[in-house]
Amino acid sequence: MGSCGTWAWQELLVLLSSLWLWVGSAQPTPPGPTHAPGPQLKFRLAGYPRKHNEGRVEVFYNDEWGTICDDDFTLANAHVLCRHLGFVAATGWAHSAKYGKGVGRIWLDNVNCAGGEKSIGDCKHRGWGNSDCSHEEDAGVICKDERIPGFKDSNVIETEQSHVEEVRLRPVVSGARRQLPVTEGIVEVRYKDGWAQICDEGWDSQNSRVVCGMMGFPAEKKVNRNFYKQAKSQPKQKRREDIGSKKRLFSERQQLNYRLHSVSCTGTEVHLSMCTFEFYRGNASAACGAGMPAVVSCVPGPLFATGNAHKKKQRQQQQGQPRIRLKGGAKVGEGRVEVLKNSEWGTICDDRWNLLSASVVCRELGFGSAKEALTGARMGQGTGPIHMNEVQCLGTEKSLWSCPFKNITQEDCKHTEDAAIRCNIPYMGYENLIRLAGGRTAFEGRVEVKRGSKWGTVCSDGWTTKEAMVACRQLGLGYSLHAVTETWYWDASNVTEMVLSGVKCAGHEMSLSHCQHHSASLNCKNTGTRFAAGVICSETASDLLLHAPLVQETAYIEDRPLHMLYCAAEENCLSSSARLANWPYGHRRLLRFSSQIHNNGRADFRPKAGRHSWVWHECHRHYHSMDIFTHYDILTPNGTKVAEGHKASFCLEDTECEEADVAKRYECANFGEQGITVGCWDLYRHDIDCQWIDITDVKPGNYILQVVINPNFEVAESDFTNNAMKCNCKYDGHRIWVHSCHIGDALSEEANKRFEQYPGQLNNQIS
Repeated sequence: MGSCGTWAWQELLVLLSSLWLWVGSAQPTPPGPTHAPGPQLKFRLAGYPRKHNEGRVEVFYNDEWGTICDDDFTLANAHVLCRHLGFVAATGWAHSAKYGKGVGRIWLDNVNCAGGEKSIGDCKHRGWGNSDCSHEEDAGVICKDERIPGFKDSNVIETEQSHVEEVRLRPVVSGARRQLPVTEGIVEVRYKDGWAQICDEGWDSQNSRVVCGMMGFPAEKKVNRNFYKQAKSQPKQKRREDIGSKKRLFSERQQLNYRLHSVSCTGTEVHLSMCTFEFYRGNASAACGAGMPAVVSCVPGPLFATGNAHKKKQRQQQQGQPRIRLKGGAKVGEGRVEVLKNSEWGTICDDRWNLLSASVVCRELGFGSAKEALTGARMGQGTGPIHMNEVQCLGTEKSLWSCPFKNITQEDCKHTEDAAIRCNIPYMGYENLIRLAGGRTAFEGRVEVKRGSKWGTVCSDGWTTKEAMVACRQLGLGYSLHAVTETWYWDASNVTEMVLSGVKCAGHEMSLSHCQHHSASLNCKNTGTRFAAGVICSETASDLLLHAPLVQETAYIEDRPLHMLYCAAEENCLSSSARLANWPYGHRRLLRFSSQIHNNGRADFRPKAGRHSWVWHECHRHYHSMDIFTHYDILTPNGTKVAEGHKASFCLEDTECEEADVAKRYECANFGEQGITVGCWDLYRHDIDCQWIDITDVKPGNYILQVVINPNFEVAESDFTNNAMKCNCKYDGHRIWVHSCHIGDALSEEANKRFEQYPGQLNNQIS
């Protein structure tokens, strides 16, 4: 690379807070000795995305940067490397090129440290340059965010900043300066304490595509370059005359400071720093003589489009159901990737899942390029089939279905390997309109919103988990753990007055201002501080769903004598007509089935009520921690309920867990803690009391059996759309046939319509 290349990379550290990029290919060098090298050994963190204390480890040896293979990698190795980087210790490490694949040599393989070594070269390894790995196995480290006192950092680790700060679009048209999102403007990069421009000589649509992707937009469009060029070249008075007040430009007020030129992207990069480019050296005031600042114009996705364009895109979307969706994410633009195949939604196995494939998904859904390609079910486990494996997109595809992939069998992958993504989304500034006050941690407090120029609290009338979900999303704090309606126990030393009431959200909104709410006038039963709305947010949440096949396999009818139902009657497990029966003679007809409720989320499901308010049930000899945990219903095809009398309150415990290394934590007996652990399930067998629907008064016919978990959203979950299960059933007055059981959102819209419009069984042959 020479001294020129070294100088350029020093400039890159200052200029772009991002990935390391080396232009040109490195010449192979013979393997070095196994002893620790001399002073030429240097270390740095690289990759994308990452923080200042984590990333792909790169080592400078024999005048060349290279990576370390993850074979036999341990936390002890990470401790040694983090100390090299100036941190006191490691908290974790990453395998399989989590931070992207490096380039050049793989210097070390099969590294085995005890943890106390002063140099990575003192650890056992195969020898410098001796490796059988590919860059798909590059190791990364996560260091404790605490510097070694007095550490002299000779290779400065760049500080990660949000993509909005490190690369931005600066709008120059007066009307566009206040409107969000910013879709058009001059591309600027962070330089020292300010911003610098990029010369547009050689700038093309592929470069614009990369910048738009970073800004959260799926596509770029052609920009009127002459409009900006005119503003640059004409005198101020002439510009004002020609452009007019509506398009008055501000570029002439800022002295241009060019730092980059000759930018060349392929269009598939997730960050501008992954493209090739050159720096202006020294005084760049006379740079870019024949050009002008690079200007980019982006096309927003449907969620962020405004006005007529937004309505037009909505109409286009309604013409056909999308074949890809995100589930389980706390924020917009993140979640587990699910695809539609053969009218059934399924997941993607994470084998070879990378940023290129993730970016195709992000853009297909109307977002920008991908920030992260997540593996290992980081957004919770899905259900049903796994439709795709080893997806290998080039990055130019319009749809994930256009990428090469493998069909898999169940032996290849499990739902513990479900792929997920985090996408770049446009900066909307919603987080600046909400804040928390009075809480003990940054994740809790009274909700305060900004209306106009005034901050104030929110009325807690009707404040539920759905509203709290939106508040936590707007705050960027993940999921809602609790919706708090009385906040008297939080610090009230600096309380503002109430400014918002009547908030009612669907749960998917990006801001509380998007929910229904009262206009300027307040309508709140109690405007006191104690009744202001509050939230407790969490980075993780549970996700409950019913095992549908088990319901179908275990459903049957039992005529149970009344003398055996006294306990059930006490707990309201029978229909109201049972009160008129000739007790203890006669019987009730019960539709019985087993319920197996899984927690596929990333946090334990815990009841909302504390132990002090649990209800003791004498008949069943245990405490019920939730008054209404499920609804069991028999519905007509048009949705009318025809049966009542079923189990609603439950005692929650771990019956079994999916993996042997997951321990059961909750048990009802002896006033034990109640809940459902991640990766475990709670089984209610068909033969236990109240595990039924009383169908004594139901006439023969075709019906829908519906089971809804957590129906009142009392406890927060990462996904409420999978809480309902439905089955078709035929009842002939003596027998019942239950079939086509599925989770509510598992089928395509067309298949769901066929299910709801099912004409019914004419015989007992289930096709």
